[in-house]
Amino acid sequence: MTATERLVIIGGDAAGMSAASQARRMKGPDELEIVAFERGHFSSFSACGIPYWVGGDVGERDELIARTPEEHRARAIDLRMRTEVTEIDVAGGRVRARDAGTGAESWTGYDKLVIATGARPIRPALPGIDAPGVHGLQTLDDGQALLDTLSRTEGRRAVVVGAGYIGVEMAEALLKRGYEVTVVNRGEQPMATLDPDMGRLVHEAMSGMGITTVSGTAVTGILTGDDGRVRAVATDSAEHPADVVVLGIGVEPETALARAAGLPLGSHGGLLTDLAMRVRGHENIWAGGDCVEVLDLVSGRERHIALGTHANKHGQVIGANVGGGYGTFPGVVGTAVSKVCELEIARTGLREKDARAVGLQYVTATIESTSRAGYYPAAAPMTVKMLAERRTGRLLGVQIVGREGAGKRVDVAAVALTAGMTVDRMTALDLGYAPPFSPVWDPVLVAARKASAAVRKEGG
Repeated sequence: MTATERLVIIGGDAAGMSAASQARRMKGPDELEIVAFERGHFSSFSACGIPYWVGGDVGERDELIARTPEEHRARAIDLRMRTEVTEIDVAGGRVRARDAGTGAESWTGYDKLVIATGARPIRPALPGIDAPGVHGLQTLDDGQALLDTLSRTEGRRAVVVGAGYIGVEMAEALLKRGYEVTVVNRGEQPMATLDPDMGRLVHEAMSGMGITTVSGTAVTGILTGDDGRVRAVATDSAEHPADVVVLGIGVEPETALARAAGLPLGSHGGLLTDLAMRVRGHENIWAGGDCVEVLDLVSGRERHIALGTHANKHGQVIGANVGGGYGTFPGVVGTAVSKVCELEIARTGLREKDARAVGLQYVTATIESTSRAGYYPAAAPMTVKMLAERRTGRLLGVQIVGREGAGKRVDVAAVALTAGMTVDRMTALDLGYAPPFSPVWDPVLVAARKASAAVRKEGG
């Protein structure tokens, strides 16, 4: 029996295959044919877990794979691996794909299309950037290539370029593998997703762990030895010896296909969709994951955030809508959490520069507290910074830097942001308390009290 409709999906990772799986739950093969194209070797894998695989916390590569191509095919999803879509013909309702093994190209028609092309690592056009020993970290193949280099390299000096989430996580992974680690960062402090005063805490903690962090410095090139391999990273002020280099500069939406097809892109280069994740102006095209821009519920602006949590939610919404149901993705508040060794780093909402950029006036409050009652064993320090809108007291953002038990406290703030709570209202939240888990006043509530006082002082 021939299916009545064909769904084509470009991208076989989180958003794409979540959409495929959800659509298949809602419609059987006799109603909906699903064809998915993935240019890589793996489907449905956790890119976020790669640093922990490299660092040895995750033992095997396959532990990062949620569902194999064979498992998808067993559910009547025609997943074509190592096949890259090279063109979208919107008017004709078809895509052109190339088989990486044979080079053969063919067109596949669609009734409905999902674009889940993800993001691409930023790889600046610097001298020596493609030298052996220089690694990006986006796919499982990238992780394996880095591990292979580490196993062959006699020297023990590593330079990480970039001090965002991937940069600090890779610094930890390389430190665990016995490398002397230098992180080179063009920003004022590590973790540009934090305000500089909170980033300074991360810098100090990394230094205490033995990681050298060079901030405010731009990389000008990768220097190589007589054998052509990397030997140092050059900046505008120094050379940093390196036997291996890891690029952690960030990512951009992978939207070259969409741009060529004339689909609408936002100011960050990501696809623009409506609440149902349908590409704006196109009835039968959806997009999700790292290739789209999403609404920031705090600022009211579109932004690009590459996170697996969002990608999986996008896929669920798309699959429901493609399958004849209904779902929406209202937006995000910008929550993220990471760690470098024992240090936990979390943020949600707006930084000071974000608030200024959208014309919001604000007050700030920064407090120091502990993860447990101060008298309880292993109570660990943490610093919480909170932003609230001047006069109204609306919560705008929270940043947390601390030891064990600090990071996930950001979830309380994320819920408060989503609910549009004021910092005064937050002070009355009924949070769980016992000495092993929290002081009597949870650190987030202590920050809310201080922010509320600052709002009143400003005339709120």
